[in-house]
Amino acid sequence: MDWWLLFAVFLYVVCAGLIVAEVFIPSAGLLAVCAIACLVGGVWIFFHHSAAAGWAGLVIGLIMVPSLLALAYKILPKTRFGRQMMLAPPVRDRGDAIPDTPELGELLGRMGRVLTPLRPVGMCEFDGRRVECVAESGYVENDRTVKVIRVEGTQVTVRVMDEA
Repeated sequence: MDWWLLFAVFLYVVCAGLIVAEVFIPSAGLLAVCAIACLVGGVWIFFHHSAAAGWAGLVIGLIMVPSLLALAYKILPKTRFGRQMMLAPPVRDRGDAIPDTPELGELLGRMGRVLTPLRPVGMCEFDGRRVECVAESGYVENDRTVKVIRVEGTQVTVRVMDEA
């Protein structure tokens, strides 16, 4: 085997390493440019050896680059560096809230208490359960008594029942 072919294979290995490094090391594209240069150099050497070797090297390069990128991005979130770099998905603690539409329909006509100001959306409490509600008209302060007047899907509309 010609040492030029070994050098072309070496350039492909360096290209693969630079592609993976580009995912993990912020370099403003410098590593990607070096990886492309190694890939082009390897393809040029393969074509210089023979057309068949050149086309085989080109196909291998076209398969190698996207495969390595996909693999690196799949591994990245599992590394310590990746966990620090990636945002965690949002965690919503629903607590004792009522998320289901059928359960919300049962609230129609019930009286409750405002937990957070309704501007016009806020939290109300009905029989110890927290529910996100919409005020029928404007702003409603804390600790006011409200009545559920309408439930449409997951939107619960309330009306103030007591005077301030």
